[in-house]
Amino acid sequence: MNYTLHQLQVFLKITEVQSITKAAELLHLTQPAVSIQLKNLQDQFEIPLTEVIGRQLYITEFGREIAEIANRILLEVDAINLKSNAFKGLITGKLKIAIVSTAKYVMPYFLSDFIGAHPGIELQIEVTNKSSVLHSLEKNEVDFALVSIIPENIQVQSIPLLSNKLYLIGNASHKNKLTKKKNNTIDDIPMIYRETGSGTRLAMEQFIKQNKMPIQKKLELSTNEAVKQAVIAGLGISIMPIIGLRHEILSGELSIIPMSGLPITTTWNLTWTQSKQMSPVAKAYLNYLEEKKEELVQQNFSWVEQVIGMKQ
Repeated sequence: MNYTLHQLQVFLKITEVQSITKAAELLHLTQPAVSIQLKNLQDQFEIPLTEVIGRQLYITEFGREIAEIANRILLEVDAINLKSNAFKGLITGKLKIAIVSTAKYVMPYFLSDFIGAHPGIELQIEVTNKSSVLHSLEKNEVDFALVSIIPENIQVQSIPLLSNKLYLIGNASHKNKLTKKKNNTIDDIPMIYRETGSGTRLAMEQFIKQNKMPIQKKLELSTNEAVKQAVIAGLGISIMPIIGLRHEILSGELSIIPMSGLPITTTWNLTWTQSKQMSPVAKAYLNYLEEKKEELVQQNFSWVEQVIGMKQ
C-alpha cells in the first residue's frame, strides 16, 4: 500500500461531512481533486470505503474504521511536527473549537494572547447553534466546545471560564414604561425568545415557568444579535446575556430592567469529551488556560460588574 497523508486528510474530512462537495469547500480544493484523492485511496483496498445510495454518500463500516485509524495517524504526525518545532521553540498545529453564537463575545479573549504567542497554530472556530456544537463535540470533530450548559448525554470534562449573567433587557422606552408600573408586570410587551434548543432560551423558559410569568405575545429569532437588534428597534423585551451588550447599554440604546429573581447566572465552560485524544496544541492550550484564566477574566471582563452597577 502506498497511501499518502494528504489522502488520509481528505478521506477524514469526507467522513466528517459525508459529502465530497462539502469536503472540497472546507479543504479549499476543487471537487474533482477531492474525488481523485478518494479514488486513489480506495484503489488500495478491496473493501469499499464509501457507497452512494441515491445521491447521498455514505461511509461504510470498514471506511469508518479506516477513518479512526487515519485520525490517530494524523494526530501522531501533528505530534511529530510539534516535537520538531518545540526544539526550535515553536508550537504549531490545528486548534478546533465549536461555540454557540453568544460565546463569540467570550471565546476570542481567551485565545488572543495564546495564538499571538504561537503564530504557527491554525485556529478554526465554528460559531453555530447549541445542537450543532454538541454534535461536533460528540462526533470528535473539534478539540473543545464552549457552552453554558454541560451536556448530560455525553461524558465530558470541562473548565469553567466565566460567569454568564442574563438580565431582562429593553430599550429606553420599555424601561420607562415598566418602571412606572406598580406591579412590575410585563404581559403587555412582547417577549423575544431565542430559537428552541438555545441555552439562553432554556434558561429563560425555566425562569418564566418558575415565576409563573404571563406572556401574552412572543417573537422568536435565531441569533443573539438578531434579538439585540429587535429589542433596540422596540419590537419587544428579552432575557439576554449581558456579555454581548456592553456598548449598547453604555450608549443608552438598551437598558437593564430590574426584576426580582434576575440575573440568571450560568457559567461558560470549555468542554471536551472524556475519551478525547488531546493533540499537543490542545494540551498546550489547556495548560495556558490553567495558568492565565483568572488574569484574562480580570483583564477583559471586569467591565461587566461596572456596567451593571452604573445602569441598574
